[in-house]
Amino acid sequence: MKNMENNERKYTAKDIQVLTGLEPVRKRPGMYIGSTGLRGLHQLIYEVVDNSIDEALAGACDTILVTINEDNSVIVEDNGGGIPVETHPQTGKSTVETVLTILHAGGKFNNSAYKVSGGLHGVGVSVVNALSEYLEARIKRNNKIYRQKFSRGIPTTELEVIGECEGTGTTIIFKPDKEIFEDINFDFNTLEFRLREVSFLNKGVKITLNDKRNQKEVKFHYEGGLKSFVEYINEKKTPIHDNIIYFEDKKENTIVELAMQYTEGYSENIFTFANNINTQEGGSHLVGFKTAITRVVNDYARKYGYIKEKEDNLTGEDVREGLTAVLSVKLMNPQFEGQTKTKLGNSETRSIVDSVVSEHLERFLEENPKEGKVIIEKSLRASRAREAARKARELTRKKSILDNTTLPGKLADCQESDLNVTEIFIVEGDSAGGSAKQGRDRKYQAILPLRGKIMNVEKSRLDKILGYEEIKAMITAFGCGIGNEFNMEKLRYGKVIIMTDADVDGAHIRTLLLTFFFRYMRPLIDFGHVYIAQPPLYKVSKGKTDHYAYSDIELSNIMNEIGRDKNYPIQRYKGLGEMNPEQLWDTTMNPDTRIILKASIEDAEEADKIFTTLMGDKVKPRYDFIQRNAKNVKNLDI
Repeated sequence: MKNMENNERKYTAKDIQVLTGLEPVRKRPGMYIGSTGLRGLHQLIYEVVDNSIDEALAGACDTILVTINEDNSVIVEDNGGGIPVETHPQTGKSTVETVLTILHAGGKFNNSAYKVSGGLHGVGVSVVNALSEYLEARIKRNNKIYRQKFSRGIPTTELEVIGECEGTGTTIIFKPDKEIFEDINFDFNTLEFRLREVSFLNKGVKITLNDKRNQKEVKFHYEGGLKSFVEYINEKKTPIHDNIIYFEDKKENTIVELAMQYTEGYSENIFTFANNINTQEGGSHLVGFKTAITRVVNDYARKYGYIKEKEDNLTGEDVREGLTAVLSVKLMNPQFEGQTKTKLGNSETRSIVDSVVSEHLERFLEENPKEGKVIIEKSLRASRAREAARKARELTRKKSILDNTTLPGKLADCQESDLNVTEIFIVEGDSAGGSAKQGRDRKYQAILPLRGKIMNVEKSRLDKILGYEEIKAMITAFGCGIGNEFNMEKLRYGKVIIMTDADVDGAHIRTLLLTFFFRYMRPLIDFGHVYIAQPPLYKVSKGKTDHYAYSDIELSNIMNEIGRDKNYPIQRYKGLGEMNPEQLWDTTMNPDTRIILKASIEDAEEADKIFTTLMGDKVKPRYDFIQRNAKNVKNLDI
C-alpha cells in the first residue's frame, strides 16, 4: 500500500483544464472524426454533405455539388433552405456563427426542423470548422448572399451581406488543417464510392463530384433509389428473377425502404443503413429483416406444398443464400452502438422492420408466383447443401483444437496465446514453408504452408469448400469457425499474414485467399486481422553487406547511394524459396524491419462487385475490367 502521508502530489483547481468552444475538437480530433488519417480527412466532406442531405430529407434540397480544388480545398454547395442568419436567442450571435462554432448546436435536436438526420448529430459542421485551416460559409437567403469567414474554428469576420440573389442554399468552402491531418490529399475513388452510395439512399437527389486536380467529374442521380442500388451491386451477377423486390413504407415515424434480388451466387450480401449511415455491424433493423424474411418464405413454402408437413423449416441461412439486399431506415433519434458505433440499437425498430417487411414480402410472393417458385427452389437447394456442409463441418470440428485433438500436421504453432502478439503466416508451398519455420520467432509466430492454389470459393457452395483440405487446415488452425458459425472470441492469432511469392502465381494465390476471407471470414478483415507480407524484389550486394529493395524506385535509390560506377551484383527474387531462413526473417518476418499491408474494406458494396467481377462465373465483366485497367498495371511480372 502506498504511504499516503509521504505522497507529495498536489492536485488543486488550477490543475483542471477547461477547454472552451472548439478547443476540445483540436485537442482530441479522433474523438469526433475517428482518426487524423485518410478516413478522418474524408469524414470532413461527408459531414458537410450530410448537412445538405438533411435538407433533402426535409424536402428543401435536390442538388449538391462537391468540388475538390487543386490545393485540396473543398467546396460543398447545395440549393437547400440556407442556414438561418438571424441572431440566435441563446448565444446572441448569428445562427451561422452559432452552428459553426458551438458543439451540439443544430436543427437536428429539434424535431420540428428535421424529422430525421444523419451526420454526427449536431457536431458535424462545427467539427469541420475546428479542423480546417480556413472555412468560409456563404448563405443564400432572403434574396441576399451572406458570408462569414473562420480560421481553425475562430471567426475572422462578422456575418456580412456581399450581394443579392434569387433562390436559397448553403455553400461551405474549407481547407483541412495540415497541423491536424497526416495528409490532406483527398482520394477521388473513396469520395466517388460514398457519394454514389448517398445518392442511391436518397432517390431524386442530384450529386456532382468535380475534381479540378485531374479534371474528373462524375454525376449521380438515381430516381430508383435502393432499386437502382441493387441493380448496381448485381451488375456482374446473374439474377434468378428479373423483378427486384422493392417497397417503401412508414410506420410509427420510421421510414423503411428495402430492395432485394436473388442471384445464382452462394453468398448473401445484405447492406443496411440508418439515416444514411452505413451500419456495418447491423443492429435491430437487420434482425427484424432476417426474422421477417425467414418466416414469410417458410410460410409461403408450406402453404403451397414446397415443404411437407413432417419436413423441417428452412433456416435463415437457407433463405438468404444468393440474396442481395439493401435495407434503409430513417428514424428520429437513432442510437448507435457496437465496436465502431455502426450498429443500430433502437429496440423498437426491430418490430417495425419485421412488420413492414412481412406485409410487403407476403404480398409480393402472392402476386408473383413465378418469382416465389424460383426463390423457394433456390432456398431448398441451399438447405440440402447446408446439410452436407453440416456433416463436413462436424468432420472439421472433430479435428479441431477446440475438441482437444491435434491441429493440422503441417502447422508449426507458436508458444504464446496472447492475440496482441501472435501471428500466423499463410505460406505458399513447402519450400518457403521450410525457410519460414526455420527463420521465425517460434514464441509468437506460427507457420501454415499451403500446397498449391486453394479453390475459388466464389464459384462453390460451402459443402464443397469444407471438403477441401487446404481450407480445412486454415479453419482448424484459426479456431474461429466459418460463415454463420464464425466466432471472433475463438480466434487463435492476432494477425493472419498472407506471405506469397512476388510473382503472378503469388498474386493469384493471394487473391484466392482474400476472396475466401471476404466471403466466409469477413470479420477478420473488418476488424483488421488480415495482412499481406511484402517480400523484397531485389538484393544488392556490396562487399559483405546486403541491401534489399521492395520496389524499382527503392532499388534506384540504393544504387545511387552505394554508387553506380561499380558493377554490384543485383539479384531479382522470384520466390520466397530463394531466400535462406535468415534472409526471410530479416526482410519479411521481423516486426522491426518488415513491411506488411493491412487488408481493409473502405466500401463493402464496391468490394463485393470487384470480387464478383474477378472471381465469378461471368467472363465478359472480367474481360471488360482487364481492358479498362490494363494501362494502369505496374511491375507486371512476365
